Formats: sequence, C-alpha cells, structure tokens
Amino acid sequence: MPAKIMEGISVAAAIKDEVAAEVAALATRGLRPGLAAVLVGSDPGSQIYVSSKVKTCGQLGLYSEKIELPETTTTEELLALVGDLNSRDEIDGILIQLPLPKHVNSALVLDNVDPAKDVDGFHRQNIGRLALNEPGLRSCTPAGIMEMLDRYEIPIKGARAVVLGRSRNVGLPMSLLLLHRNATVTICHSRTENLPAVTREADILIAAVGRMAMVDATFVKPGAVVVDVGTNQVTDAGDLERLFGDNPKKRASFEKNGSTLIGDVNPREVSEVAGYLTPVPGGVGPLTIAMLMKNTLAAMKRRRG
Repeated sequence: MPAKIMEGISVAAAIKDEVAAEVAALATRGLRPGLAAVLVGSDPGSQIYVSSKVKTCGQLGLYSEKIELPETTTTEELLALVGDLNSRDEIDGILIQLPLPKHVNSALVLDNVDPAKDVDGFHRQNIGRLALNEPGLRSCTPAGIMEMLDRYEIPIKGARAVVLGRSRNVGLPMSLLLLHRNATVTICHSRTENLPAVTREADILIAAVGRMAMVDATFVKPGAVVVDVGTNQVTDAGDLERLFGDNPKKRASFEKNGSTLIGDVNPREVSEVAGYLTPVPGGVGPLTIAMLMKNTLAAMKRRRG
C-alpha cells in the first residue's frame, strides 16, 4: 500500500486559524503582535519569501514591516538597524532573511537580535535554551514538523528517530525537539558510515541534507514516517523520467518552467515502502511560515506578560 501523504498545507492552515483567533482576541484588549522582516539585496527567492511572510501577517491580523536594504549594506549598518528594532516596543519579532550578502557578518548580525524577538530561533541563547529544554523561541521548520507529527498522531515517545543532517537551522534543533519528546535519536551526516543501514532503523526519518532524491527505498524501514525537508530543482529531463516516471503534474511543471521541485527523498521509491511521507512541495514548506506567525504571537505574549 502506498504511503499516506502528510499534507503540510492543511496543518499550516489549522495553525494559522488558531493564531488568527488569538490575535483577534488580543485586539479587543488593544494588543497586536508585530513582525519586522529585513531583506538585504535583490535575490528573487528571498523577495518572494519575505513578501509571503508579510502577506500572511496581514491575513492573520499581525502588524508587519518589510524593510528592504541595498546589496551594499554593511555589517555596521545592519547592526544599527537591529539595535533600533530591538528597542521598538511595537516590534515583537525580528526576521533577518537569509542568506545575507557575503560581505556581511551574518553570525554577528543574528546574535545581536534580542533573543526575546528572535522568531527564527537562530540566536545562540535560544539554541542553548532548546538544548536545556527551557522555554524559548524554537526554529520554525523543526517546530512545524513537530506540529505535523502531533496532528497526524504519530507516536514520538519511545520511537527510534533518525535525523539526516546536522545544520544549526534544521538538523540540530530537530534532533533536540525529538529527544525532549522521549524519542531515541540518531543524527547522521556526511561522515556517517553505512548510512542506509542506520536510517533503516528509524521509525521516524527526517531528511534535511539538501541532496536531490538522496533517500531511496534502501534507506527506509517498511512503514516508517518519512519527513522530507529538502527543496531541490530537477532541471534534467532524464532525472525527471527517473524520479517521477509519467507523473503528469511534474511533467507539466517541468515543461512550463524548465524545472520542477523535488526534496531529499525519492518519492517514487520511498512511497512504496514508507507508512507516511511528506510531499515536495506542499509538505514541510508551508509549516515554516505558519510557525513564524505562531512564534511572533508567542514572543509578544512573553514580552508583555
């Protein structure tokens, strides 16, 4: 039986509805969460992401500011802006859209964001709080994955979980969130030996390595829950045929755009082995923006008691 598809779009919609209801209730008390989104340069992908985040704020009733800066913006200029946003009471969350230009010290900029306004969960203080299982803002993508696992009633306590990837943004916080929910967690990376044998132990497999269709059927335990965090472009017609066969939607997308999306998982193979599988697109992606809204609301509530 093919894997059951875990639709991130529907989970994200439920989270947004909950946030909107709470924002509306707060509005009757004269309170409104505020998010500042900072975009440096003219990267098309980043512009789309920031615009969608600002648009979602409007849909849910949050206040938002989109701050666009030129590619030539210096580290010092960004630090000054962050300092100003830290001091503004109507701003509860600060989002620095990554990647920043190469000449900017990204780590320094992110670490100067007030941890109480760090709605991306990237500040070292919030990562430390997560490691210690203390209250704090969590990285949006891993937190969204936890929401999806819960809403699909996937058992976490006692499960064997394997996280493929150890990035500061996804892999590391993902492993800690699962650990704090009493899963037995293994983190895999480029130096892991006999990788498929390790991942085949997983009841829950999180793929977040950024390698197109790397996870095939040999990586997956029958019946496992497979969460695909990757977003990669298929630009070769041979790869399209190999990975999607005669899938009409993917072929139409490829013919229209010259490419189509795929994650770190080979969906054609893994869907025949896994019990649950997230699609790309429409799986993890929508959850990230929904959790950004939820984090902004949480930041406002913590700041204002």
